[in-house]
Amino acid sequence: MSKNDIKIINGHIITPYRVIKNGELFIRNGKIEAVCEGKADMEDAQIIDANGHYIAPGFIDIHVHGGGGSDFMDGSTDAFVQVAETHARYGTTAMLPTILTSTKAEIIRSLALYDQVVASTVRGSRFLGVHIEGPYFSMQQRGAQDPRYIRDPDPAEYFEILESSPSIKRWSVAPEKEGALPFGQLLRERGILPSIAHSDALYNDVVHAFENGYSLVTHLYSAMSGVTRRNAFRYGGIIESAYLIDEMDVEIIADGRHLPPELLKLVYKIKGADRTALITDAMRAAAMPEGRSILGSATNGMDVLVEDGVAKLPDRSAFAGSTATADRLVRTITEVADIPLIDAVRMMTATPARILGVDSYMGSLVPGNDADIVIFDQGVNIMMTLIKGRIVYDRDERTSTDITKEKITI
Repeated sequence: MSKNDIKIINGHIITPYRVIKNGELFIRNGKIEAVCEGKADMEDAQIIDANGHYIAPGFIDIHVHGGGGSDFMDGSTDAFVQVAETHARYGTTAMLPTILTSTKAEIIRSLALYDQVVASTVRGSRFLGVHIEGPYFSMQQRGAQDPRYIRDPDPAEYFEILESSPSIKRWSVAPEKEGALPFGQLLRERGILPSIAHSDALYNDVVHAFENGYSLVTHLYSAMSGVTRRNAFRYGGIIESAYLIDEMDVEIIADGRHLPPELLKLVYKIKGADRTALITDAMRAAAMPEGRSILGSATNGMDVLVEDGVAKLPDRSAFAGSTATADRLVRTITEVADIPLIDAVRMMTATPARILGVDSYMGSLVPGNDADIVIFDQGVNIMMTLIKGRIVYDRDERTSTDITKEKITI
């Protein structure tokens, strides 16, 4: 037996397509070695007793700005660490740090800080690359994006940004903007995911965007066009396009505030769990008390008001990012939208992993995958979070080293 051999017993294991009741999961050297119905033949492994709780893949958040009082645009490596540690407490084992519409210099600075952080060991959620949200957006659909910095795609600018860091994995753009289609092609050529966001595009615009690489819709329903009339004729917008294009993926902020239960049900009914990813879109006020806060950089961001479980612009004219954590997303759609737990978990794990192209090693509890695991109770309250087999959060404040001392019962 290796000192890194761990067996999780007495739990209900959530796989992408079924729940194994009273199953056992074996971890060796940070990887999942076996998932068993009944007893696993690894009696010498150190034991974590799940005590009848659910054992699921770690949650993957592909759109998150901050949490715990920090934002990825704060200009410090400490902010990255604070966000990672905060969200790990709520079951997120991997995330795509997201930076907002801002100046070219600030975007490049944030990318440089990310590259500096990933070169070191961070205790908390794993970073999967950077998502740039903006600045090539529609002014009419800007939402809480700072209008001072919204502009058209500029090859001189975006080539400089692209060359500044190898860590860009996703870029959200309004595809109707001049130059957006060749920009989408360029992103695809470089292995970067182009996503439709903060856009007033019509159906034909979206079809052309899809043909040029835009395969994901950023926070469906938020800051985008629906059915509209122009010269008395009706046209479908981004929302209808996302439903009509079967291969288009969508993400939703399932915090119970951005979308009501009926829209959560509609997205699930039409797009299904395999094409819908849950995202927090969390800003710095996630896991913090309500009150005044800042969206984006602490020194150059926008003032917002956090109340009713969501961030709003001070005049309450629009939402300004969410304060959700991943456990709240899963809990919300199961409780208010009647979505089965197994599908809710898939929307927080396997689906975002596929969208990002990391499903070969994370997002599901299968042998060979990284042992990114979350254990939660019937109410989706997080009991324990493990990343590559190492405990990064435990409700009772135990650590990985405690496993070697005695059996852990959750």
